[in-house]
Amino acid sequence: MSGFAPDHPGAEVRVSPNFGPRRDGQHPDMIILHYTGMASGHAAEERLCDPESEVSSHYLVHEDGRIVQMVRESDRAWHAGKSSWRGVNDINSCSVGIEIVNPGHELGYAPFPERQIEAVIALCRGIVERHRVPPVQVLAHSDVAPGRKVDPGEKFPWQSLFEAGVGHLVEPSPISSGPCLGEGDSGPDVEKLQSMLALYGYGVEITGAYDAQTRIVVEAFQRHFRPRRVDGIADGSTFRTLERLLASVAQDLE
Repeated sequence: MSGFAPDHPGAEVRVSPNFGPRRDGQHPDMIILHYTGMASGHAAEERLCDPESEVSSHYLVHEDGRIVQMVRESDRAWHAGKSSWRGVNDINSCSVGIEIVNPGHELGYAPFPERQIEAVIALCRGIVERHRVPPVQVLAHSDVAPGRKVDPGEKFPWQSLFEAGVGHLVEPSPISSGPCLGEGDSGPDVEKLQSMLALYGYGVEITGAYDAQTRIVVEAFQRHFRPRRVDGIADGSTFRTLERLLASVAQDLE
């Protein structure tokens, strides 16, 4: 394919060879946000268009707000890797992937520039409208691949997106002292926590035992929804924030 008309007005087109058809006739109903985790936007763009890398995304958003589309939204980009959400394991076939230029945790994790976030918001709004993506399906890479991925990370301004009508959020409950759950605990309270995380969409097994995987999923939840403290410990703030998110979803469905 030598080129295509961009799905997002004003986006530059640079075709990546790393794509294929969406499986089983699926259509995108999710948006997955990533950071590039590389030294520069140019390096990231080169990698996403390199056939040997076998990775791609639909879009790349540079720090100055410039948007590059590499895969058509109708096609399956290779951005999510091994991942799951609400029992779906082939996230690539049902999502649009957006890479956001940022060096990431290993190369000097930096705040996201305002112009870049404005571009991300505009891009997401268009995708939501074109594909009717529900707010609860605008997610971090770390949500669908907890432990394996941490992007776009705790500095990503989810609140700004939410205020612009993109994604699902509640005000995080204040952090305070009190009872909490952590790795090694077990019992009905742990089972309740795991059940709520699974109900929201996270891939966590409901065992009643606070194992390493539960801690990792709690960290992923905190990184998105309670980023002030990401420690994998289910304190009162974590519980209450999760409960309010679920209540908000239920209210939206009424």
